[in-house]
Amino acid sequence: MASTLSAKPLGARTEWATRAVFFIGGFGAASWAPLVPLLKARLDITEDVLGLLLLCIGIGSLLTMPLSGLASNHWGCRRVLTAASVAYAALLVVLCLIPTMGLTIPVLLIFGAVMGSIDVVVNIQAVLVEKAAGRRIMSGMHALWSVGGFAGAGLYGVWVGSLGLTPLVSTLIAAGLILIIIAFFSRHLLPYGGGSGGRLLAIPRGIVAFIGAIALISFLVEGAIMDWGGVFLVHAKGFDLALAGSAFTVFSAAMLIMRLVGDKAVTKLGQKKVILGGVLLAFLGFLLIVFAPGAVPMFSGFFLVGIGGANVVPVFFSLMGKQKEMPLGLAVPAVSTLGYLGILMGPAAIGFLAHATSLYAAFGFLAALTAAEGLIAAYVYKKLLG
Repeated sequence: MASTLSAKPLGARTEWATRAVFFIGGFGAASWAPLVPLLKARLDITEDVLGLLLLCIGIGSLLTMPLSGLASNHWGCRRVLTAASVAYAALLVVLCLIPTMGLTIPVLLIFGAVMGSIDVVVNIQAVLVEKAAGRRIMSGMHALWSVGGFAGAGLYGVWVGSLGLTPLVSTLIAAGLILIIIAFFSRHLLPYGGGSGGRLLAIPRGIVAFIGAIALISFLVEGAIMDWGGVFLVHAKGFDLALAGSAFTVFSAAMLIMRLVGDKAVTKLGQKKVILGGVLLAFLGFLLIVFAPGAVPMFSGFFLVGIGGANVVPVFFSLMGKQKEMPLGLAVPAVSTLGYLGILMGPAAIGFLAHATSLYAAFGFLAALTAAEGLIAAYVYKKLLG
């Protein structure tokens, strides 16, 4: 049933509904970030305990992602994404109020599970919608996650910084916006999923395992820059602490810009040129980050890494619609799980490597991973497209 329905034209409303859920994902994540220090203060815990608490989000996501494809196949993308979006909004408010450690742990596990489900199922829907549309729209879909992130961070600054609202009121407004968006777009989401082939767990195999390796490297690099870019600027390059966030800001802005134009670039140049050329740009970017003597070329390196890596994940999610080794409802969760594992592994791996060697060596390792990603991507293209 899913394959028959997904072959029919779905219309612009379904495309915009998919974009809206990507926006919700980024907006919710950005709305959660300012609550972390408030949670630490309310529970009166140390940084190491907070780190363990935050790990609950990752554990919840990893436990849920392999099962999300089965859920979308059983209940349909519409029901899963609608329920998850409503729960996302409600949990943000709960996390503003939760008073004890005993309650915080299960709530964060559920919060991570909801985040993981949204990420997997909206990508299943995006692949189905793009396949039905017959044109490139995946990069633009993923760009809306970044737009949501920028919007969530910016609006929180306005509400709390400029208007003087309390964090609880600001979070209630953010949750209300999520509920309004999903209420408006829910009816245009797909009532079916991507199929699961009768299997329960999404374990990658065949070419999907190689696509998963690409996702793992891409998200590992992104997570490493997010958590270690500022540390590299301050402790390796001697920048002022006030500029610590500028590396990730430049990187994120580059990714957003490239994803907004990514579909047109892929249509004009072709997937292979955009991805392999992008990997080369990212590799050169890391060389600039590590070896550049001045601020301008070094920040240009962060920009090149963002530009080069922006379309890797969207393009390979699109390619999963062409592979035949796994049903889409299993392939997307399998790749998403490996990608999320990369986000969790990245900061820790860079930390251990930097401690054993140096921050320069750790960022050189990221350059090597980027080169390996290019080789894997070339192999996947050869297998899928000839």
